[in-house]
Amino acid sequence: MTDAKHAIHTGPPGKSAWQRGRLLALGSLVAAVLLVAHDVVPNRWGNLGSLIQSFLPWLGLAVPLGILAALLRRSALAILAVLLPLAAWIWVFLPQVRPVDPGPGDLTVVQHNVSDTNSDVTGTAEVLLAAEPDVVTLTEVSDTVAEQYTEAFGETLPHHETQGTVGVWSRFPLEGATAVDIRPEGIDASWDRCVRVVIQREESAVALFVAHLPSVRLGRGGFETELRDASALALADAVSAEENETVIVAGDLNAVLADSAVAPLTNLVTAPATGFQFTFPEAFPVAQIDHVLARGATVTEVRTLPRTPSDHLPIVARIDTPWQ
Repeated sequence: MTDAKHAIHTGPPGKSAWQRGRLLALGSLVAAVLLVAHDVVPNRWGNLGSLIQSFLPWLGLAVPLGILAALLRRSALAILAVLLPLAAWIWVFLPQVRPVDPGPGDLTVVQHNVSDTNSDVTGTAEVLLAAEPDVVTLTEVSDTVAEQYTEAFGETLPHHETQGTVGVWSRFPLEGATAVDIRPEGIDASWDRCVRVVIQREESAVALFVAHLPSVRLGRGGFETELRDASALALADAVSAEENETVIVAGDLNAVLADSAVAPLTNLVTAPATGFQFTFPEAFPVAQIDHVLARGATVTEVRTLPRTPSDHLPIVARIDTPWQ
């Protein structure tokens, strides 16, 4: 009996803390690789690359979740492996989280997808006007609602142009309003979501494109971005052909700037490299898909504004333009 008990207590030893948690360590390694090499993940499998890039900052959750799982598993190997995604996240996003002086800006632009179900025009306008904008660009506005916003903005933003479901209201005169066709192939002419105007201030002019690209969905085919990508390419062609040296692109692009699928557009413009200004969905924002971008000018700061009845958060951008 003594020998049997001895055998029970001194049987083959279990795995050590350095042997347990190999799958957890592998998960941390995968998260780290995706963080630093996201731009080489192909889109041939359900647009996997775009999906990862759209939620890239959230891969940082691999760190606290990995630590918790490693402690529960009592795995020294898994705890050590968590350092990989931690270092990768810092490497990729340190420029965005590092405090910097936003610098000057002489033009303030507010962009908001106001939502076609938002009936509180007055309350929404108050939120936007509180940012003291020079220009407001809106998406998802019908003709009737656009008239209500014109009344709500009043003499603060007396100049305005609308096209389809997008519009711009400005402190400065607007000229040359033109519809820009960014329809994906197979979409009829009733889909009207882009306008180009020229903002005039004394002897200077800035071309402004206000656009609303198609939505993306998670479906049977994966991350369905084909319509958005085609529309982004059409918008890129229009921006590339713009003769004005200074160009602003504002709107709901339904894409994050890290998404390489919309690189034909984002490679033409610049945006601030600091902060995470998530705009959608407003109840718990996980991605910034609303943007103010520029060519021939510098967007010095972008930040979100308080909630409105829309499913997006508004953003306000400060832009340093050559006309000051």
